[in-house]
Amino acid sequence: MGHLGSAKPPAEISKKKAEARLEEAQERLLRLRLTLGGQLDGGKQLGPPLCVVFEGWDASGKGGAIKRLVAPLDPRHVRVSQFAAPTYDEKRHHFLQRFWNVLPGSGGMTVLDRSWYGRVLVERVEKFATEDQWKRAYDEINEFERALTAEGMILVKFWMHVSDREQLRRFEDRKNDPLRAWKLTDEDWRNREKRDAYEEAIEEMLTRTDQPKARWHVIPGDDKGYARFAVVEQVCHVVEKRLAKLGTLA
Repeated sequence: MGHLGSAKPPAEISKKKAEARLEEAQERLLRLRLTLGGQLDGGKQLGPPLCVVFEGWDASGKGGAIKRLVAPLDPRHVRVSQFAAPTYDEKRHHFLQRFWNVLPGSGGMTVLDRSWYGRVLVERVEKFATEDQWKRAYDEINEFERALTAEGMILVKFWMHVSDREQLRRFEDRKNDPLRAWKLTDEDWRNREKRDAYEEAIEEMLTRTDQPKARWHVIPGDDKGYARFAVVEQVCHVVEKRLAKLGTLA
């Protein structure tokens, strides 16, 4: 069984309990964010930068998870950056170049809605990158992330998983909802037809780019309530672990 095959919630949880766990995790995150930003000790010491990377299937709940992650935070203290296909000018540079400017500095926090992993996912499957380019990208990405974490960055990576059946149900719901139909595109339907190819690419990505200081966390997304608190709890856990090592956990 691969990474995706094991992506199931540990147990069914009620909506009320899920909301309670989310609220508790958000309170933890707020305190951690203030600690990282040097706001709990008079601003005398900035903590390490925090970068949270989201990848996932279409309609897997990335947007909802990101919304809950940043909801308790002062918008001045976090930046959410979204990445689509590279522009003509961006294609003239190395594929990692366009991500540098949004990365957080000491005490900062950035959330990435899609990232450099597009190189080994959509660019691989859709043949926007050559085979040599996407095969080489695993090592390039690993070295890139090692450089960031060696400088102290806390890097948390999520793959938001949703089953084929649940994804189709969400697509149909969007198609029939006038207020959400804009979120569903012809490209989304085309991607569903290539789900097997994407699964192969995802499994290889998760295997080859899971590093000691840049772990992948596969979040089962069929239950949105579970996925949302699981994301916030995992970010808290990783940050707390790092701050404890640094001896700065408030």
